[in-house]
Parts: sequence; structure tokens; C-alpha cells
Amino acid sequence: MTKKVHKLRPSDYWRIGEHERWFADLAAKGFHLKKMGIHFAQFVKGDPKKTRYRIDVSMKKRMIAERIEMYAERGWDYVTSYNFFHVFSSPVELDAPELHTDPAEQSYTLKELDKRLAMNASIVAIGMLLMVGMMAAIWLLDGTPTIVLVEGSAVHQTFLTLFIGYTAYTSLQASISIRALRKAMIEGKPIDHHAPWKKHHRFKTMIAFLFTAVIGSSAIIPFVQLTKMDTKTLPEGSLNLPIVRLADIEQNPSLVRGEASYMSDNVDWSNRYTYEWSPFAPVQYEADEAGVVPGEMWKDASGEYSPSVSSMVFQLSIPAMTDELLYDLVKRYQYENRREDFVETKHPDFDRLIVHEKDEMKEVFASKGKAVFYVRYFGNAEISSIIESIEKKIDIISVK
Repeated sequence: MTKKVHKLRPSDYWRIGEHERWFADLAAKGFHLKKMGIHFAQFVKGDPKKTRYRIDVSMKKRMIAERIEMYAERGWDYVTSYNFFHVFSSPVELDAPELHTDPAEQSYTLKELDKRLAMNASIVAIGMLLMVGMMAAIWLLDGTPTIVLVEGSAVHQTFLTLFIGYTAYTSLQASISIRALRKAMIEGKPIDHHAPWKKHHRFKTMIAFLFTAVIGSSAIIPFVQLTKMDTKTLPEGSLNLPIVRLADIEQNPSLVRGEASYMSDNVDWSNRYTYEWSPFAPVQYEADEAGVVPGEMWKDASGEYSPSVSSMVFQLSIPAMTDELLYDLVKRYQYENRREDFVETKHPDFDRLIVHEKDEMKEVFASKGKAVFYVRYFGNAEISSIIESIEKKIDIISVK
């Protein structure tokens, strides 16, 4: 029974001499080429034989019968085809004449392939530029790349773009290599049928394995995020969660929750908390809470007093990222305010503390260890009350 064996083929299909040497080396070990695929070549296991292999180029994906017959008369048997490359073999002892004896004449067989590869390289390069522009917009448009990294939504797309960039590079390399080969043949230099392949093949295999592992791993990220993400209505009672509650800031027993302004999927989005995950921030919370104090008015008598608070909480995988995330949060949420309005102050219980106050609106950005907090409050309470509330919560996730 004939035993078929599949082997990972050299990935750069345009390296004609290396493929010919690869086929011959395997034939000497008893593996005789049967078929070529995109990534693997199929061999038939048999007795070791010294065999010569030659690759003929034709823009027709099927070699015409007349040429196969002509080569057979000269001692070359047709084996298989892949893309525009057609493989022929001949036993070494037969000493069959070369398929092409004039390199300059053989160069014409590469003319159409040269044009095709140049066009492909141009198209891929344009597509790559568009993808790079899109990814640059995602990462840099608002100048907060650390937030993008921590959120994790663009990680897979970034690795995929790198892979497509590598594909664009190999496409360009193919065009340049075939053009250089054609130029050398015009000058009378024949193809090196014994070109070494092992070192290059090992390097390409390592790169392919690396890309497969990285892209495969990153592709899992969006699915994990979807399974872990959860949004619930924030209960009025206390929760053992690292989020700042409105009651903690207000310290007013008369504070009650107002009527839900927007309900969806049984969640009161005015009073909700969302849990999210990413590789760089495995713990993330975002919360909104609103309330009213019956009978109490805003200081400007504009209506019933209705304070609110929004929180964002992150526990980072890499503590060294906390400063960058903190400053990115300031940049993203400063809106029309000036950067100078956000004052960094020293505090014994935080690594970093930045505050911003404008009328009834107060913002606090704080970090400690692996934890980063952003709290935006609208109400009459002092900003010190917000800072004290963060102090009580930040230790929950700062050192885990």
C-alpha cells in the first residue's frame, strides 16, 4: 500500500531554485513529490532515489498537453502544478537535458508573471495603507492609545493588520524577486537549481508559527469579552464592588432614587453598573447612579436637587501602565476644559491624584498600585467627599 506523507512546504513559492532543491533532497530520503498545496506538499513514501526537479513557469494553471509530451520525450515527467509553476522530474542517471538551455530565452516565461505579481503587490500595498490608516485612527485619533489598549477591542484587529502587513511585504518581495530573477536571466545567468533552502525554510516556519499563535490567541479575546461582559441595575443597597456610590458622597439620609429615565433589557441605565474584561485590565467597572433629595432645591433654585455620579474603575495587569491610563482618561474627558484646570495634588493614600472642579461638577482621577479610578460627580457635596469615597474603594483592587 502506497504511503502518503504531507510536509510543510517552503512558503515563498517564487523561490524556484530552493523548491527544486527541496524536492530533490526529499526524494533522496525516499519522499517523492505527488502534489503541491497552499501550505503543504504531498509525497509518496518509497525507495530513496536521486532525482532532478525542474519548475517551468506558465500563466496557464494547467500545463498544455503538447508541452508535457515534448518534455517527456526529453526525459522529464510531469509531476504537479501550483499557481503558475509546473513541476517536472527526471532520474539523475538519465542525465536528461535541461528544459531550458538559454536563460535569456527562458526569461520570457517570467514576463507575464512579473506583471501579475507587480499588480498584486500594488493592490495589496494600497489595501495595507488603508488598514494602517484605519488602525491609526482607532489608536491615535483622540490621543488616548492606553485606553484603547486597556479596553482590548482593537487588539485582535491590530495583530490582524500586522499579519496583513507581513502578507503585503511577502507580496512585494515576490514581485521584486521575480523581477530580479528575470533580469539576471536576461543577462545570461541561469536559475540556481541547487539553492540552499533549510535556513530560510526554518525562519519562515518560525514566523508562520508565531503569527498563527498570536493571531489565534488574539481572536479569542472578543469572544471572552462578550461572555464576561455584564450589565445590571445598580441596587440601592450597598455592594462589595469597587465603585463609588452616590450615597457615600452625599451622606444625606433623605437621598432617594429617582424614577428610571431609560429602561432596556430590564436594566435601569440611569442606575447601572457594567463589568468588562480585557487582557490588560481583567477587572473593569463602569457605573452610573442618579438620585433626588425631596424638598431640597439646587443652589440656583433651578429645580429639585438631583445629584448624580459616574465611575470608571480599572485593575491593570501591568502596574506600569497606570500613569499612562490616568493621563489618557484626563485627556479623553476634559472636553472643552483646559488641561491646566486639572490639578495634580499629593495624597498619602494614592500614587497619583488629579482633581477638576467647575461649579457643581467635580472630577477625580486617582491611581494606586494596579488600580485606576475616574469619578465624575454632579452635585453640591465637596470634592473631598469624593476623594474619601475613592480611598475606601481603591484598596479592593489595587493589590490583587
